This record gives sequence, structure tokens and C-alpha cells, in this order.
Amino acid sequence: VQLQASGGGLVQAGGSLRLSCAASGIIVRLNTIDWYRQAPGKQRELVARILSGGTTYYTDSVKGRFTVSRDNAKNTVDLQVNSLKPEDTAVYYCHTRRVDGLRPYDYWGQGTLVTVSS
Repeated sequence: VQLQASGGGLVQAGGSLRLSCAASGIIVRLNTIDWYRQAPGKQRELVARILSGGTTYYTDSVKGRFTVSRDNAKNTVDLQVNSLKPEDTAVYYCHTRRVDGLRPYDYWGQGTLVTVSS
């Protein structure tokens, strides 16, 4: 399983980006895919999640601004981030967990940096 995140960059407050997580070794529509972020000096936090059935979850601080979606043809999970704030500055990672027998395996993308200037 490999995940590759892309799409980060430097934007002004109020701007938008579209992050993309390209997956290989799994079919994204059959798996739960998460977007996490880690700001400098802070713990990694779950930002958004899309379940195999299509249900989505967002942490409170991004509700109404971020949207997670799948592109089944491309086997990607995208995160549209709008109305960006300086506190959204972080490295954004995509993640999935697989269970082999009883053992869970966590797979992480390499991260993509989002920097929001005020």
C-alpha cells in the first residue's frame, strides 16, 4: 500500500487549495481514508475522514470549510480546503488502516505542506 499526498502550497488567508491523496495497492472506495494534519509543535490531528460507504467526518474547526471526496476513476481522495486561516498551517497527511488477521497496519502518505499567511 502506498499513499502519496500532493497539492499543498503557500496561500493567503481566505484562499483555497485542493489536496490530493493518490493510492496504490488499495481501492479507495473500499477503504476508510483519513486526512490528518500536524502543525509545528503540535500533535497530529484528524481533520477529515471518508468511509467506504461515503460517509464523511470533519473535525469541528474545519466544518463548512473543508470537503473530502473520492475520485474512484483516479483512485484518489481529495481534500478541498477553503477559507483558509493561518491556524490551518500544517503538514497534511493522508492515512489508511488495514487489518491483516488481527493486526492493524497504518499507512501514511509523505505529507504535503500547507502554509497560510495572514
